[in-house]
Amino acid sequence: MPNSGSGPTWCRPTSEVRTPEGTPGIRRSRLVGRSPPGREAILTDIIQQLIDGLGRGSGYALLALGLAIIFGVMHLVNFAHGEVITVSAYLGYWLSIHGTSWWLIALAALGASTLTAVIIEFVAFRRVRGAEDFTMLLTSFGVAIVVRAGFSMWVSTKPRQFDKPGWIFNTVKVFGISLEVYDLIVIGVTAVTLAAVAYLLRRTMFGVSLRAAAEDFDAARLMGIRANRVISGAFALSGLLAGVAAVMILMRRGQAEPGMGLDILLPGVLAAVIGGLGSLSGAVLGGFALGLAEVMVRAWILPEGFTGLTDGVVFALIAILFIFRPEGFIRVGHAERV
Repeated sequence: MPNSGSGPTWCRPTSEVRTPEGTPGIRRSRLVGRSPPGREAILTDIIQQLIDGLGRGSGYALLALGLAIIFGVMHLVNFAHGEVITVSAYLGYWLSIHGTSWWLIALAALGASTLTAVIIEFVAFRRVRGAEDFTMLLTSFGVAIVVRAGFSMWVSTKPRQFDKPGWIFNTVKVFGISLEVYDLIVIGVTAVTLAAVAYLLRRTMFGVSLRAAAEDFDAARLMGIRANRVISGAFALSGLLAGVAAVMILMRRGQAEPGMGLDILLPGVLAAVIGGLGSLSGAVLGGFALGLAEVMVRAWILPEGFTGLTDGVVFALIAILFIFRPEGFIRVGHAERV
């Protein structure tokens, strides 16, 4: 999980807000350190923290879902998944410095992430598809290293900054609660994306083929399902989900750097494991649970001045969860992976 206080973290920590000058500030629960609050103040604060947690967890959920789709078909934890976001980020940077509008940047990021994921599958993973799981895992690390080294050598080792859409940091009041436009966009886009993926997997021939391949690839082939087409489609779908996350990252961070992929990916991997590796619903649940846990720990559990320990406390809570439920939230059977 990336450092919650600084560095290349893309999701805004609960304690981090924007001052008028655009620099990070610190925001904890408004109830901490005050006299006993009234019922309305408590409810308002709870809702505010829940919105922050859902906004943070939305990105984790999308990343975890993409990882779970690939794991369901290939039994692979794809550590090259984060580099798809890196490619989209650098494309967004190049388009931004040439005056491209944010709407076109978003569309380009979606297309680039989808295409990059398909290319990675064709160039790297298709050649080792019949190999041991460990070989494919090493291949994913190799792809990540090559992409990172390529951007470091041919672009720059330093972050490339570009303008962010300032309006996303505006706040709106909903029933007296101040909500940041960014959080509302992230939650809304994530909800629509998850609904679309659910429909795709349950109501289309591609989704049926994907689920059949996850259950028994040999039987699926005998039924006429093409392995290459299904696996390429799975990578394309995971890349598209990464592209949605990439757009959120670019809006929030306003920079691209070679090492950003792994930093962004790790919370997604953790969320997928928490939910039950290979379970799509578990991946989404794990993403939101991780985001809410980070927010609640920072806002209500840790005293002021100790918020840098957020990651440590969250990891401790996850360790306790695995003691009592090592399979994660959802136990995954072979036929349930997709």
